[in-house]
Amino acid sequence: MTESSRRLVLAQRPQGMVDEDVCRMETGPVPEPAEGEAVVRVRWLSIDPTIRTWMDDAPGYLPPIELGAVVRCGALGEVIATRSDRYPLGATVFGMMGWQDHAIVDSGAATAQVIPDGVDPTAALSIFGVTGMTAYFGLLEIGRPQEGDTVVVSGAAGATGSVVGQIAKAKGAGTVVGIAGGPEKCAWIVDELGFDAAIDYKADDVPARLRALCPDGIDVYFDNVGGVILDACLANLALRARVVLCGAISAYNDRGSAHGLTNYTALIARRARMEGFLVLDYVDRFAEGQGEMLGWVLEGKVKHAVHVVEGLADAPDALNLLFTGGNTGKVIVKVDEP
Repeated sequence: MTESSRRLVLAQRPQGMVDEDVCRMETGPVPEPAEGEAVVRVRWLSIDPTIRTWMDDAPGYLPPIELGAVVRCGALGEVIATRSDRYPLGATVFGMMGWQDHAIVDSGAATAQVIPDGVDPTAALSIFGVTGMTAYFGLLEIGRPQEGDTVVVSGAAGATGSVVGQIAKAKGAGTVVGIAGGPEKCAWIVDELGFDAAIDYKADDVPARLRALCPDGIDVYFDNVGGVILDACLANLALRARVVLCGAISAYNDRGSAHGLTNYTALIARRARMEGFLVLDYVDRFAEGQGEMLGWVLEGKVKHAVHVVEGLADAPDALNLLFTGGNTGKVIVKVDEP
């Protein structure tokens, strides 16, 4: 192979948003596969809030990205050279391939999953991918909604939250309330996705609106943001409520000023449960979740939106969208030609 290959590496730890000094573009030769390996031409990048946490030099469920290393992320691509029976030439694969044009996948380590023919790549990265499975298993396994329950979702116009609310309705929830930023997003989750009501955290009195919309309390709260929104929901829990901790995006850019919860004692009074989870714990059950999700999609019960950013060089800006509220639905980067 004679063409060049680009890679965005972590040049320095970010302070707040990811600016132009955080990542550095490097160019080199396309890698050659060793025995048992394949070379993947990366076509699509999955942009998720957790990438920002990996950039910090802080403990987490995965090690921090090392300085000088390719920025880690899930990605979808096409096998263009192979010495592996697991990854045939031309196959579409998903794996943790990062912000680069080309990646090596290893059959011995099973570092990538082959995607069936005919699956739309944006759907594979969103509704049927890690995002959709996070919504599915987080709500159903941790939240365990019952018919008639009141379910509240923060980050409700985002990739995960928008799906959570629809799954709750598909499972028979009585009232589903989404918390989102801005009138357009609030209108979208109600008018297009079928949420029963929306709270605009940028304009509304969130605690007052929660009390009005959930007069008997919140049975299931799916938290994507943490901070003051989580605190407000804790103050309005129903008896035996379940709080699902999926993310804390409000604190990712400034961990030093994270909001200290003042209403956590409501868990005692309401005999409620608050539990965190990682979708990685459910990888061996993805086929189960994808099968049920496909049925809902075909029935029109679950819809999804994607926000596509063009060009590898704009991956940092795409990540920042998650923290400025500039996206609706799943953010994906379409990798351009080198």
